[in-house]
Formats: sequence, C-alpha cells, structure tokens
Amino acid sequence: MSIPTEPVGSLPRPAKLQAAYAEYDSGKITKEQLTREQDAACLDSIKRMEATGSPIVSDGEQRISSFATYPLTDTLAGTGLAENLAADGQYFAIFADGHHRQLPRLVRGPFRYKTHAAEFTAKAVKMASKPVKQAVIAPSMLALLYPLDGEVKGYSREQFLDDLCNECEKDIRMAFQAGAKRVSIDFTEGRLACRNDPRNPWTGRNMLGSFIELNNRVIDRFTPAERVNIGVHTCPGGDCDSTHSADVDYADLLPSMFKMNAGYFLMQLASEKDKERVYKLIGQHSRADANGARQVCFIGVINPQNPRVESPKEVCDDLLLASKYIPRERLGSTDDCGFSPFSIDVKPKHGSPDIARDIAFQKIKARVEGTRMASQKLGMAVAA
Repeated sequence: MSIPTEPVGSLPRPAKLQAAYAEYDSGKITKEQLTREQDAACLDSIKRMEATGSPIVSDGEQRISSFATYPLTDTLAGTGLAENLAADGQYFAIFADGHHRQLPRLVRGPFRYKTHAAEFTAKAVKMASKPVKQAVIAPSMLALLYPLDGEVKGYSREQFLDDLCNECEKDIRMAFQAGAKRVSIDFTEGRLACRNDPRNPWTGRNMLGSFIELNNRVIDRFTPAERVNIGVHTCPGGDCDSTHSADVDYADLLPSMFKMNAGYFLMQLASEKDKERVYKLIGQHSRADANGARQVCFIGVINPQNPRVESPKEVCDDLLLASKYIPRERLGSTDDCGFSPFSIDVKPKHGSPDIARDIAFQKIKARVEGTRMASQKLGMAVAA
C-alpha cells in the first residue's frame, strides 16, 4: 500500500464567483444566477484537481459561505441566516494581521442546521470521476454559538449540545449516504483553544478538554469500520494568507487531540518551524488502536499561505523524515489547511484569488508526486 494523500477541502474561489456573492448579497442577482457561478467553479475545481493525479477530490467548497458557517447561512455576509440565530455572535478568531471572523449567536431553541454538507456532496459526486471527500464542521466550533455566559431562555446549554450532536452526526452520515468516500471534521478551534487571547474571551476558558469530549460524543456514535474514513483536521487557521494560532505549541494540543477516536488526522506541518519535533510528538501520542480504529496521521507538506510552490522532492523529504517517528502504515500527506476556508478571500500574498487558485493546483500536483516518490523510497507499493 502506498502512502495515502488527500486535500483538506477548500480552494480559492475565482474572483468572478466572489463578485457574484457580493452581487447576491446586494440583491443585484438571483439565487439561480449565483448557483450557476457556483456550479461552474465546482466543476472547474473537480476537473483540475483530478488532473493533478489526486486519488481523491473535493469541490473546493465553492458553494459554501465558509467551512464553519455552511450549516447556518447562505453567504459570509449573512444572507439567508438560519432561524433562531442573530448575526452578532462572538468572534471565532482574531488573525495575526488583525482581521477577525465572527460567528452568529443562538437566540432561541431548538438548534437545527439549515443546510447539510450532503447537498454539496451529492452534486460533487455527479461531476467527479474519482472518489469525493467532504469536509464538515466540528460540534466544538458550533458550540460557540451558545452564549459564553448565561443561558438562552427556555433552552439550556445541555439541550443545545444534545441537538448539536444530533445535527453533526446527521451531517456526517448524510455525506456518506450522498457518496462521500471520506469525511473530515474541521477542528481549527482546537489549537486556538490553547492560545488565551485576551481580545477573544472564549480562548481563555480552558475549553480544549470539553471540545474533545463533545467531538467524541459524535465520533463515538460510529463503528470502528465507519471511523476509518472519518478524520479530524487541525491547523492554526488560514484566511487572507494569515493565521490565528501559529504561535501555540503543538505540545499543548496533540496529547488531547489524539484522544478523539477518529480514524485519521490531517495536521498543519509544512509551515511549522520545527517539523521534526512535532513528528516525534505525533508518533508518541497517536494511537494504533483508537477504540478499534487505527489513527492514520496525514502530515501537512504544502503551505497554502505561501505562494511559493513546493517541489515534489521537498514533499518527499518531509515524509521520509516523518517516517522515522510515525509508523509508515499510519503515515499520510495533506495540505496544511484548506486553501481558502472562507468564501471571500482576496489572497493578498498571492496577488489575486485567481492567481492563488492556479498556484493551489500546482501545489496539489507537487504533493501527489512527492508522496509517490516517498512511497517508492520507503519500498511501499505505488498505485498505477
């Protein structure tokens, strides 16, 4: 078996699609016109990703507002916000360049998704000739919709968490039913939970442990055979070519993160300053048996925030070094993060979203080729 490789999920939206979102928000175009632009961007994403040689593809999340808000709103500006929510929730993250991203706020119960990821999966599967993966949001992120202090009148926090877990489980099961081969859970809030940013109150509440417990409430509803194809993604954020928690030591996150009983993990590492140290931590804390499923560790070998395209040799070298600490049968490769987790992202270090999009496919191709090289050097079978 060769080293597996897969994307995280998102790709930069074309400038034309980003303009269409703005026009839809302002009422200048209809939902049908926006859908046509989304369809075109999804088809282009899938076909170009297939052309890189990637064994599994995604639609680049071209249809969604963001990785975190797709169940809640049609656009990042809040058009089509779900019932029982208000737009003025707490900040999810404050990024290193000073910009922030905000979540809605729950104002009454019950909590229900407006949109499930399976809607996007079903459309992507029809466009693809290769297996499709689907990213979904973690319950730990959406737990931040509930007020940090106090309760929603007539709807306790525990009632909300019960409903939230039910919706998250449904989101994953429906994605598989729609044809997804793999489903990964976005958990970027994990590293941020260790940061204690005084500007962002939730990060100082020591919530990592409760996040892990909450996510396992959902993951543990699946059998070991199902969990083989359920992953968790972690990174220090990636928006407008900036991060929110790259200064947090992985040693503060990984021992807890691997307590989640997922079958695989996608981890930012290409942009990490001391990769070898983190490879060692992964080898120490990942589990060969997580309640019946072994944890496969997909290390980030591509940095989406940097426009420089990594060479296949660089990718190969990272995997060979990682294989000294992570058993090769539990080693995989990925990108550090989605290339644009939010639908509106001008990609300032790249020059434009369209340039960033072209670069993303070059980077994916390098990941695929470098992973094949590493498999050969490690004496592992390489798929034709």
